[in-house]
Amino acid sequence: MSAGSMTGNVFIIVAPSGAGKSTLVNALLQKDRQLHLSVSYTTRAPRPGEVNGREYYFIRLEEFRARCARGEFIESAEVHGHYYASSRLWIEEQLRRGQDIVLEIDWQGAWNVRQEFPDAVGVFILPPSLEALKERLYKRGQDTPGVIERRLRAARREMLHVQECDFVIVNDRLEDALCQLHSIVTAARLRLASVQRREAGLLAALGIAAER
Repeated sequence: MSAGSMTGNVFIIVAPSGAGKSTLVNALLQKDRQLHLSVSYTTRAPRPGEVNGREYYFIRLEEFRARCARGEFIESAEVHGHYYASSRLWIEEQLRRGQDIVLEIDWQGAWNVRQEFPDAVGVFILPPSLEALKERLYKRGQDTPGVIERRLRAARREMLHVQECDFVIVNDRLEDALCQLHSIVTAARLRLASVQRREAGLLAALGIAAER
């Protein structure tokens, strides 16, 4: 797909496990109905309350590898012993239709996506402290203490990649973090490059030349 045919924006949300990324993204999608979430594929088992096709597409490792070999994924990564990936076909179709999409992925996947979509907006979500992160992981009640300690060690490594994103939000109060995230989305839609893609006809009618 050529760059000229992509009129939608790509928003990449990155955070260590327990930083409240999913809660924040879900709140953003409720607030802004023009955003569409890219549902990732994963080889891990569903957690309590998760529904196939809503939080993730849960598939077996064999199918994951087959899809990867066919080039169906725009990015894939191994996280905590499980594989995750985003659908290339779905993303390209949404962008061609002018839809703004949100990818909730890890830093490895974010780096891969930005290689293909340099204009993608990266947002890193940080916890207010390591102690708060630990408390949130325990309150989820989904992992053993050993797994939680492993996630905390991984979080320290993951947060070193914060400089690879354009914006950083400290998720202390959900209401504040949501307001900040939505402000980023609004500002990105008003970037000159974004307006040139969406409003090419208007700019031409006004005699404004496209960016060279």
